[in-house]
Amino acid sequence: MIEYRNITKRFGQDIAVNNLDLVLEKGSITMLIGPSGCGKTTSLKMVNRLVDPDEGDILINGTSIFDLNPVTLRRQIGYVIQEIGLFPHYSVFDNVATLPRLHKWNEEKIKDRVHTLLDMVTLDSSYADKYPLQLSGGQRQRVGLARALAADPEILLMDEPFGAIDPINRLVLQQAFLEIQEEIKKTIVFVTHDINEAVKLGDKIAIMNKGELVQYDTVSEILANPADEFVENLLGQDRNLKALSLKKAKSYAVQEGYITAPENAEKAHIRKELEEKGLIIAYLLDSNGILKGRYYIDTKTKKPSGEHPIVRETAPFRVERNTSLTETLSKMLEHGEKRLPVVSRNGRLSGVINLEAIFEEVEQVGVSQGA
Repeated sequence: MIEYRNITKRFGQDIAVNNLDLVLEKGSITMLIGPSGCGKTTSLKMVNRLVDPDEGDILINGTSIFDLNPVTLRRQIGYVIQEIGLFPHYSVFDNVATLPRLHKWNEEKIKDRVHTLLDMVTLDSSYADKYPLQLSGGQRQRVGLARALAADPEILLMDEPFGAIDPINRLVLQQAFLEIQEEIKKTIVFVTHDINEAVKLGDKIAIMNKGELVQYDTVSEILANPADEFVENLLGQDRNLKALSLKKAKSYAVQEGYITAPENAEKAHIRKELEEKGLIIAYLLDSNGILKGRYYIDTKTKKPSGEHPIVRETAPFRVERNTSLTETLSKMLEHGEKRLPVVSRNGRLSGVINLEAIFEEVEQVGVSQGA
């Protein structure tokens, strides 16, 4: 999809990128990572000709970027930056509609596209009339992603898009991003300085240092076989445990050990069904399968009659499908839960992940690493 051929870029006497050869696969997320000044952002910006190389060529689908009009090229590539860059005097709707209007789409098509994208980034239609200053940082970043996807580009360039977001919202955005990518399958070039983010989001990682490409491979291969001491240090001493970040909750979600019921189901009916099946948890779903609450039998407490009470929760703890096993384990320990419902980004129940499954995977990682 994207091919760097012997790319070199200088700024004065300094070589920012030196003889870069790199082929990025269609529909994949490639993470560019390395220390400040290593050339990763320059490499990203050369794809849409915000920076032109001094030597070499970049091909997109076999066509040189220098055979394309720069403005036309940029309109065909989505671009998301840390500062987001929303137009403050435009509503959310008009920000997302910017590129489709430049492409002269009709307004009905634009309206459908904007509302589809707002739903995709988990912002409902009520946000369309808001302005950037009325949004949180995480919400603005979601609008920035929607705007970059508005004209349905094949390629998405992302320059540390979540770097300025607080840690809690960053995790939420990362998980939403992975689920969106499952649907849209764009070719994504993603610059980051965070190795944990690179491991979590990337299909492949390109590690750069002093303008040179040090290692380019799948995440699992880099974790197992770092090219040199520089890569080892970048990965950190816990690189073996980082392998758990490659495992997602969705892969361990099971459809057993619980029942589901409509959100308006009667408590007595749920208790009866739980007791008949020897279970203690019922998840309450709306007509679209979205998790709305749960009932559980409190086995640690007894009424004077000797019966265990049944308790309703309207907002049970949960994890999204693309949450890593390390994050899932952390959430379980934090909230004292041995099982958590696994949901899509829209809250649709996929199954339940159990603590035992995570411990088994931790043991497997330890065995595979010789621990």
